[in-house]
Amino acid sequence: MDRTVGELVAERPGRSRVFQSFNIDFCCQGSRTLSEACSLKSIAVGDVIEQLEAEAVDSAAPSNNPADLPPAELVGYIVEQHHGFLRSELPRLHAMAQRVAQVHGGHTSSLVEIFNVFVEAESELTSHMMKEEQILFPAIVAMSQGEQPAMALDGPISCMMHEHEEVGSALARMRKLSNGFQAPAEACNTYRALFAGLQDLEEDLHRHIHLENAVLFPTAIDAASRAGD
Repeated sequence: MDRTVGELVAERPGRSRVFQSFNIDFCCQGSRTLSEACSLKSIAVGDVIEQLEAEAVDSAAPSNNPADLPPAELVGYIVEQHHGFLRSELPRLHAMAQRVAQVHGGHTSSLVEIFNVFVEAESELTSHMMKEEQILFPAIVAMSQGEQPAMALDGPISCMMHEHEEVGSALARMRKLSNGFQAPAEACNTYRALFAGLQDLEEDLHRHIHLENAVLFPTAIDAASRAGD
């Protein structure tokens, strides 16, 4: 392919994930064509093109409604899809946010603030996922299988929902600081990929939190209430 790696990412910032997975520099060495970049890394161009095409399909593919899943399966879906997404994306976004803040923060202070807000949210989300996976979710799964809950669920669920609000505030703050995740015209590809990634993070977290707050948690509280009758 004769198009440069930089052009491909500028056209669709989500492609940055594909290039990063192959350790192809799309920023400082973005002027290289895809063929040149692959040759330098001894990677088959066809393998990269296949992943680029898959990225486009995955972004547009419709999905079944996970809200229809029974509680135990919904827990599995959340852990695999949404927690898995966070574990993959948070380190990637951290590295880009830090780099953009270091390179451009001197003249655009909002980028430093975005990095600081992101780091706090990242820490909160990491702790949040651990508490869900080790404490709350196992209790919900056990209850859905007919076992008596080992603890009252109201308190842990209330705590999780409060943490959701804190993460939502952080997302809103980053959206405001980034002008709706719109990079300026002169922004480099890492800058653009960061904002695109933050927007994807926001969208996924909105779906994630909705499934917990509006579907999983009310169902669990109702089931626990009926089990105690």
